[in-house]
Amino acid sequence: MGPVPDLCVLGLGLIGGSVLRAATAVGWTAWGATKSSDDVVAARAEGFDADADLDAALRRAAAADALVVVAVPLPAVDEVLRRVAAVAPAARLTDVVSVKGPVHDSVRRLAPGTRYAGGHPMAGTSTSGWGAGRADLFRDAAWVVAVEDDTDVAVLTEVMSFALAVGAHVVPASAAEHDAAVGRISHLPHILAAVLATVGADGGPLALALAAGSFTDGTRVAGTRPELTQAMCEGNRTALLDAVDDALGRLGAARGSLASTGGLAKTIEAGHTARKALDAQKSADRTEVTIDLGSPGARDALRAVGARGGRIVSLDGATARARTS
Repeated sequence: MGPVPDLCVLGLGLIGGSVLRAATAVGWTAWGATKSSDDVVAARAEGFDADADLDAALRRAAAADALVVVAVPLPAVDEVLRRVAAVAPAARLTDVVSVKGPVHDSVRRLAPGTRYAGGHPMAGTSTSGWGAGRADLFRDAAWVVAVEDDTDVAVLTEVMSFALAVGAHVVPASAAEHDAAVGRISHLPHILAAVLATVGADGGPLALALAAGSFTDGTRVAGTRPELTQAMCEGNRTALLDAVDDALGRLGAARGSLASTGGLAKTIEAGHTARKALDAQKSADRTEVTIDLGSPGARDALRAVGARGGRIVSLDGATARARTS
């Protein structure tokens, strides 16, 4: 890799604010822009370079050939991309939006001259806004990089480099693979948390007074601002429908068994086995492989690492080192 690029973050909520903090903490020159005047004031008060003028931030990014990070909710992505196309049409571009297919399509439609490689750090909290962010939010988290056949490998390498620098591990996947996976392990849990919270609240004051770890853990993400959860889940509609159908089928089977025989063994044992599989994958022995990022098959090799549950753990020039099961 060449010199570390500057970084321009568009959107300074939980994730964007954490990107700005993390970039600054590891020595990157970084600045941000947001429509929220409160977040601008708060960021400046903490010593960060923040502005309410998106176009000014983009002009600076164009002059510096900075890596531009789109960090706004999905409904605001198109508006931001139109400004990118108008002010910095050839920008190095990535994003941290929770769905990848719709963003990829919007970039190609609205900012086709940008050099784009999508991303999604799998980190967050149930709170939002600048004040919720922190510099270490991404430490030990998975940072998905979206690898399509037209992905700019140079920008992809910069995104991976940044993710590794802030303590994340990199998981390569196509946009479709990413969206199918997060539909099951991120977006469905938000729906289930909303249902669980509602069912519990319908039990009245006594039920809520008795709520303990299993209920509070299961409903934690229901505390996220509703409009953010709505945008995330609705933006991944097709994949989320598949996940909801799977969940409904399993709940239906559990209900049928409970009603007919009083037994829940199959449901509970299947869940226990599935949870053990998660723990086993996290602790599994892994094989190290190297990928020549300059080779014609680099994109396929990266996607193969992610498909096997592997991760990129380091970069050395044009070579990526991965660990995979």
